[in-house]
Amino acid sequence: MTKRFLLFACALSLCGAALAQQYKWVDKDGKVRYGDTPPPGVKATPLRPPPASAPAPAAKPGAKAPLTPEQAFQKRQQEGREQQDKAAKERAEADTKRSNCDSAQAALRQLQSGERIARTNQAGERVFIEDDQRAKETERAQRAVSEWCR
Repeated sequence: MTKRFLLFACALSLCGAALAQQYKWVDKDGKVRYGDTPPPGVKATPLRPPPASAPAPAAKPGAKAPLTPEQAFQKRQQEGREQQDKAAKERAEADTKRSNCDSAQAALRQLQSGERIARTNQAGERVFIEDDQRAKETERAQRAVSEWCR
């Protein structure tokens, strides 16, 4: 059992050396030497390429680095807040449009009702509008209705 273990350990250590990059060079005496690390200043040639490992995915130009889970969470939170803000803005615009539409329709109904309409002039006196002024006001109210009540 001990012999098997020692044999296995030796085989395992040789496997690691077999996987290492091997070089060939000529030393200062003219002898050819082999090893995994050539001495500095010597022209060494690799005997075989290093062991192939799983290729890393090639980064596309302009591609963003993958996000960490924390960054992905923060990004989702930010996008959620932006969507909520956008929805709130759209609701406020819709409410304003509805309110303006209601006001324009009420003004048009009042002008089309035929009742006498009075305004206050600069002197603070009450003045009734004439028929030509009523027609202009009605036209303006119809434009407002068509603008706000689409």
